[in-house]
Amino acid sequence: MPSYPKTLPLTALVAAVLITSGCTADPGAPGGPVAPDGRAVSPLDNPDGTKPGLAPVATDADEATARKLIEGLSTKGRGPKTGYDRDKFGHAWLDTADGVPLARNGCDTRNDLLRRDAQDLRFRDGSDCVVVAMTLQDPYTGKTIEWRKSKAAEVQIDHVVPLSYSWQMGSSRWPVSKRKQFANDVLNLIPVQGRANSAKSDSGPASWLPPAQRIRCAYAVRFAQVATKYEMPVTAPDKKTMLRQCGG
Repeated sequence: MPSYPKTLPLTALVAAVLITSGCTADPGAPGGPVAPDGRAVSPLDNPDGTKPGLAPVATDADEATARKLIEGLSTKGRGPKTGYDRDKFGHAWLDTADGVPLARNGCDTRNDLLRRDAQDLRFRDGSDCVVVAMTLQDPYTGKTIEWRKSKAAEVQIDHVVPLSYSWQMGSSRWPVSKRKQFANDVLNLIPVQGRANSAKSDSGPASWLPPAQRIRCAYAVRFAQVATKYEMPVTAPDKKTMLRQCGG
């Protein structure tokens, strides 16, 4: 145990102890640790998105793997948003989108994701699908959210690669079936704090990154995994930013 000056103020002493132990006083602060959810999995170990959470990319070797994935992305400029409409990706949270995990299991995509990522789940009476209360360790901010359905907007489902972004990068020319798959693919979806999701809007990584810095390489990996799966380019600034998050 390290020693501290006896005259150190109590608040500073607490902060020093937390830093020495590898924690920070505010888990949601930039650079702070991600929320303490032992279930969260690194995206490198979760290539189909069926496992919970978004754990940091923790080692030099994994960062090298992440950079290789990101380096393989093609780039182009972001096209116009002309003609974009959410409905062109199908009704929200379809259980019938083909080609994605967890589809056609009798539970819509949103509730599938809450069941995947949250803990202490409570379901609507008579249902093993509709979540009405839960505890979510938000990867984007590092905060723990005690969620109730009565305040549904406190947790939103983020499309890691936003639908509008995909439209501008080529999904406007995809068949409707592929857009439905993209919108409901659990690889591209993470339950997060509503305010963080609203702040992100339809931004790419060059314009928005999760507030919790330790998760940023993992976020870049997940963005790259989705873009790779759907053979979708990213902008050059986004690719450069993604590489930088993983030590590039």
